[in-house]
Amino acid sequence: MNSMNSKSKKVVIIGGVAGGAACAARLRRLDERAEIVILEKGPYISFANCGLPYYLGGTVAGRESLLVQSPEAMKSKFSIDVRINSAATSIDRNTRTVTVQTKDGTTYTESYDKLVMSTGSSPVKPPIPGIDSPRIHTLWSIPDADEVYETLKKSRTAAVIGGGFVGLEVVENLKKAGLKVVLIEAADQVMAPLDLEMAEIIHQEIRNSGTELILSDGVDHFEEKDDHLDIVLKSGRVVAAETVVLSIGVKPNSQLAKDAGLELNERGYVRVNENMETSDPDIYAAGDIVETYSIITGDRQPAPLASPAAKEGRIIADRIAGRDSKYAGFNGTSIARVFHMAAASTGLNEKELKRRGEAKGKDYETVVLTQNSHVGFYPGSAPMLIKLIFKVPSGKVLGAQIVGADGADKRIDVISTVIRFGGTVEDLKNLELAYAPPFSAAKDPVNMAGFVAENFLTGLVRFSGYEMPEDAVVLDVREDPELLAYSIPGARHIPLTQLRDRIGELDVNQHYVAMCSVGVRSYTAARILMQSGFSNVEVFPGGTNLYRALESRSGQESDGSCVPGAEITGLFQEKECDAGAGDPVPAVKLNCCGMQCPGPLMKVNDMVKTMENGKKLAVTASDPGFVRDIKAWARKTGNSVISSGEKDDGYYAVIQKGLAGGTGGELSFGAPAAAAPAAPAPGTAGAPAAKDGQTIIVFSGDFDKVMAAFIIANGAAAMGKRVTMFFTFWGLTALLKPDKTVKKSGMEKMFGAMLPRGVDELGLSRMNMGGMGGKMMKKIMREKNVSSLDSLIKEGIRQGVTMMACTMSMDVMGIKKEELIDGVELAGVGTYLGAADDASSNLFI
Repeated sequence: MNSMNSKSKKVVIIGGVAGGAACAARLRRLDERAEIVILEKGPYISFANCGLPYYLGGTVAGRESLLVQSPEAMKSKFSIDVRINSAATSIDRNTRTVTVQTKDGTTYTESYDKLVMSTGSSPVKPPIPGIDSPRIHTLWSIPDADEVYETLKKSRTAAVIGGGFVGLEVVENLKKAGLKVVLIEAADQVMAPLDLEMAEIIHQEIRNSGTELILSDGVDHFEEKDDHLDIVLKSGRVVAAETVVLSIGVKPNSQLAKDAGLELNERGYVRVNENMETSDPDIYAAGDIVETYSIITGDRQPAPLASPAAKEGRIIADRIAGRDSKYAGFNGTSIARVFHMAAASTGLNEKELKRRGEAKGKDYETVVLTQNSHVGFYPGSAPMLIKLIFKVPSGKVLGAQIVGADGADKRIDVISTVIRFGGTVEDLKNLELAYAPPFSAAKDPVNMAGFVAENFLTGLVRFSGYEMPEDAVVLDVREDPELLAYSIPGARHIPLTQLRDRIGELDVNQHYVAMCSVGVRSYTAARILMQSGFSNVEVFPGGTNLYRALESRSGQESDGSCVPGAEITGLFQEKECDAGAGDPVPAVKLNCCGMQCPGPLMKVNDMVKTMENGKKLAVTASDPGFVRDIKAWARKTGNSVISSGEKDDGYYAVIQKGLAGGTGGELSFGAPAAAAPAAPAPGTAGAPAAKDGQTIIVFSGDFDKVMAAFIIANGAAAMGKRVTMFFTFWGLTALLKPDKTVKKSGMEKMFGAMLPRGVDELGLSRMNMGGMGGKMMKKIMREKNVSSLDSLIKEGIRQGVTMMACTMSMDVMGIKKEELIDGVELAGVGTYLGAADDASSNLFI
């Protein structure tokens, strides 16, 4: 049946926004003759409440953009009678009437044939002493946003209480607005839909932004002061803020339904059936006030999200119009942006499974993997951490969580779809998903999640827990340079590229946990060991990136370069900045945005050389690894990172030349410090070890490999290392002048004619496509402001990188000294080995 009976019905809808407005618009499209009345107690019938935080931060430029529909538009487009500032105060089910109170206090009754309740929810405001202070706000409506917006104009500090979706979005946008922000969460993590280890990545992102994060400490009471509010926590700690935003949760606006005698559950949500009918068949309900059901467990529970509310409103319209629509349940798919990260989830998490009495290993299993948003060779690729939860032994997908800077949204939607249709990890593996370099990989991260789960179910891999077993030895299979940024105490280090040759150094009876940066190489290492007689081998899920985040939580990993107690200066917030007592000179600014690694480090290194001891340098960059790299650089060169974090669409650091607190002497830069004249300040490292050189053998003549060698060399030089590059065999071609003609024998001429001459003729190791691949890469490098290979070579020479050409290889290949670019030394193996003996690590490329 496609329309209502010949007799027109009157439908009254209480509440607009998602559920009510969707119901009204759908009903009008189904039945032109129905009389539709919307009663809205506030001044706005339909607005984007999900966009309110972004209005505060200026991402949404004007509040008018948040107004989805006006009463006038609803009237002209849909012929709907919209009455704003009209609150429904009671329902008489016997007479089928609603009592309405207008803005001026007068009341009247409105009859209905069918009634739809879409009264939504309200922010929870617990009975905490002092919570009625005018400095404390909630953010749930346009008037709320107006109030907070005006308050922010007079504030420099703010506290957000509650780390749910809205709370995190408010934090980000208050930081954008230029405020110093503290986030207070009573639980041990933010974002309840995530499991703890996934939330740790978000905790790290919040702290990197310069936001103070306080966990496991709730509010005891508020104390009003002259110019601020003191937030006294359960621990006794006091946090001062000029503005406070509460985001502790929501409660259903179901009092009207309760007074009407409709059936509610124990938490106050209205019970509905699959037709969205309440206990009264003439009254429907949708949105935040209703209890629906999970398609995974069948449990009855609320789903206070915009997407379910809109679908429920549509189903109600269908039912009223005589169509046989039914609500199909929900699986709890959600996403939020937290600064540069997105946090997405669908289905069940481990906390919920454990609450239901299910045990890992017996009832369900998980895999955690890191994948890039798209192929690594195409610019802009960013890693994402994926957690997949599935039943054993069937492999039925129960839930997933994804945290990453790009691509989390579409992957969580794909997995949500698989859950909707009862799919398994086998289905994830077999999905055919769109691929092109800017968008994905030939094996999409969703496919990879299926592959890893399949490997686990078939016994090809075992994963360790996050707590390292006492009998286990960590086998770190990363390459030597990776250990400069972070090393694991007590780990046995054998790079994957050397593992097969050095496997005899390992005890076949020992329990090993393989670890690399993200988990791919550690899986390969585990397979090598397992096929070589090692029976007790596991892989650490998520790699060192997740391991570091978990260590940071337990306090085992020290930042090591930020001065304890230092605050964000506000230098990048376009507000007046106090340079600090005794330091009237503001920080020098250096913009490295658009430069790729190691460009920012080299620029910083050069700038610091020109500065006086104790002066500050404020740096902005777009490279995601900048914050961590600059801290490592500071430790190596005897400088201090006063503050660092994220800003707008990039990253920043404020660097002080020399150790914080002053050492009284001039420090050298670009080379290792011999000895600090005084004890290092707390949280800073001492002088580098004596063996602080870096040697690199360049054997390959492939453009991409030579490029990688010079990126590492320049980065190491910028961090104060003595760098020696030894070019042998095909690597020598990178040092050739493009058009130098010298006298050679016939054989030497023939050999030389086949060699590429200089950096412009070098091809790619993969996807060269007759030189087209190299041209494409160089074009992308120019567009992304990545330094050319030629400029990297010149920069290496300028920074003092020693470049040696192997004389034996030159003789074999008929290369003469006159053909080499300026600045290259001729050397033999002995000279190189002498440099290698003074180096902390050696690379072969």
